[in-house]
Amino acid sequence: MPKENSQQYLDPKFLANIGNLELIARFVVEGFITGLHKSPFHGFSVEFSQHRPYMTGDSLRFVDWKVYGRTDRYYIKQFEEETNLRCYILLDISRSMEYSSEKVSKRMYSSYLAAALAYLLLHQRDATGLILFDDQIRTQMPPRSMGSYLRQILTVIEKAQPGKDTSIGAVLHQIADQFRRRGLVILISDLLDDPDEVLKGLKHFRHDQHEVLVFHVLDRQEMEFDFKGNVMFDDLESNVRVKTQPFFIKQQYQAKFHEFLKKYLMETSKNNIDYQQIFTDEPLHIALTKFLSKRKRMY
Repeated sequence: MPKENSQQYLDPKFLANIGNLELIARFVVEGFITGLHKSPFHGFSVEFSQHRPYMTGDSLRFVDWKVYGRTDRYYIKQFEEETNLRCYILLDISRSMEYSSEKVSKRMYSSYLAAALAYLLLHQRDATGLILFDDQIRTQMPPRSMGSYLRQILTVIEKAQPGKDTSIGAVLHQIADQFRRRGLVILISDLLDDPDEVLKGLKHFRHDQHEVLVFHVLDRQEMEFDFKGNVMFDDLESNVRVKTQPFFIKQQYQAKFHEFLKKYLMETSKNNIDYQQIFTDEPLHIALTKFLSKRKRMY
């Protein structure tokens, strides 16, 4: 991939023009890796894979002397990087995720992120599972490490339809009760629910010794509230409609919203939960860098 093109593959607006989720996932991951100075998998445990002929400059410590004894030729042991990570991607598909003030909705952005994470994980041979939810679990795919599993995961994400209301806390408890093996839980959601209930659900995972990474996906307007004139606001989940002039409520709204964000930031920190706010106009390398940082700390 040409270096001059690598950054555009991380731009959500560019990705929205592609359409095919498998291509999006590949472009995002390859664009991300191209931008790194070294492999994100450097330093992980390794497992023997195959042999190749010795080449000038190769370290002698990797020469397979048993093969040399049989063939009178030098062969190098090649290794492939592999871990025992089990990862569960929890993707919110409730109606609030449909909101967008620009080209890319929260659901679209979250789908790109989930697809890229699945691509990255499965190419590392990590066991990867997927759960789609709104007010209940809608689709559940158990963790598997086969490369062919990627297409199944991407097809499920691509065909997902907007759900109903949100009940994140209750769903997280239900999911946590099902998990028997410890792993990395990645939640991708706008977290538009009662923060206390959501946090209780996240703490349930931590109590069961899971590692947790939360991507809080937001539209820029949800924070800035920079609307002009008379505006009709539609609640995507309750269908309630409110007509108002945003100028008169902007200050109060922003105060409440910052309080909402601050609670998540503080409580996740207290409970050793990795938390990342990310906006739908930001390149995806921000989220992928956060993921790799978390993964390296685990191994």
